[in-house]
Amino acid sequence: MNSQAISQVSDCTPLLVPADPRLVRVEDLLEACDGFLFTGGRPNVHPEEYGEAETKAHGFFDRSRDAIALPLIRACVERGQPILGICRGFQEVNVAMGGTLYPEIRDLPGRMNHRMPPDGSIEEKFALRHKVTLAQGGVFAKLFGAQEVMTNTLHGQGIKEAGARIVVEGYAPDGTPEAIYVQGARGFTLAVQWHPEWNAANDPVSRPLFVAFGKAVQDYATRRSPPSAQADKVA
Repeated sequence: MNSQAISQVSDCTPLLVPADPRLVRVEDLLEACDGFLFTGGRPNVHPEEYGEAETKAHGFFDRSRDAIALPLIRACVERGQPILGICRGFQEVNVAMGGTLYPEIRDLPGRMNHRMPPDGSIEEKFALRHKVTLAQGGVFAKLFGAQEVMTNTLHGQGIKEAGARIVVEGYAPDGTPEAIYVQGARGFTLAVQWHPEWNAANDPVSRPLFVAFGKAVQDYATRRSPPSAQADKVA
């Protein structure tokens, strides 16, 4: 779904990156790609990355992805290189900027269960389940043309404390942060807690998000490449 969204909606060329520091270097990725989509994933960011001890509630991890994604996000923010974070990628953006996470949102008083429904078809699992209220006149409200949007929800963890320069512009009805960006970044740094890659070509919220990301990637590629090298943009 992510590759389809990048190709069909963002109008960029998707490349799958092995998230393993034994195989790739952040420096090389920055030069090889014009933008980065940080996707969702079942493993969680290890709590040591935000100064907390591991517990059973934190689930299981992918330390190799942590080792690539977190410094890559920080480098992109500093360079003005476009990034789009989705679900785990949303959480990675927050952690990369010094934020923390709750290990399990549904265990908090007054919070709803944001996890994927255990039963049903894939269409039912990715169905729109709650609204997200956006900051009036903010980046996301302008992008979507609305202050409230409907989204799916398929996550267990969520933002506890926002990192430095992280602006939270969207919230679920229970107060869970759902849409963020990095304040003062020179490039595109939007991230969402839901999964916009599902039905990205047709969903009225997903499509403008991927279109805007694609435009940011293409603009970045144009700025750093000679005209002869601008035929294909890579994300």
